[in-house]
Amino acid sequence: MDERVPIAVTVNGVLHDAEVEPRMHAADFLRGVLGLTGTHVGCEQGVCGMCTVVLDDRAVKSCLLLAPQLDGHRVDTVEGLAGDDGLTPLQESFRDAHALQCGFCTPGFLMTATALERTGRRGLTRDEIREEIAGVLCRCTGYEGIVTALERHLADG
Repeated sequence: MDERVPIAVTVNGVLHDAEVEPRMHAADFLRGVLGLTGTHVGCEQGVCGMCTVVLDDRAVKSCLLLAPQLDGHRVDTVEGLAGDDGLTPLQESFRDAHALQCGFCTPGFLMTATALERTGRRGLTRDEIREEIAGVLCRCTGYEGIVTALERHLADG
């Protein structure tokens, strides 16, 4: 049996000390240990992007990381976006542009967009937005609402 590994990771602004199996995936840690089930697990191969989280301001697929790799880092999940004041402007853009249907891919898109937003890039073209979100797959929307939401949200000014 593998020995457990101690980790200290800040998730959505809260420091968590835990002991994890060395081969536990980060997605499983977030979902199973911390109860943050907004991080969805789809393909478990890094293709679908459903498990996308923001690690130190970069969008990463948590199914491709092991929980011990989170040690000493900052992770943001979809649960950390909205506060007591309601939805963030990014989430409102998704709502207003009808950028979701079943919602399974929505956390992946929101976290990808959050990382993009943190770069400070504004005024992206629709093609540039499509390139940025290419790592998350949606089977319901046809992407038009998602691209429109991000176009509006990342507009100049």
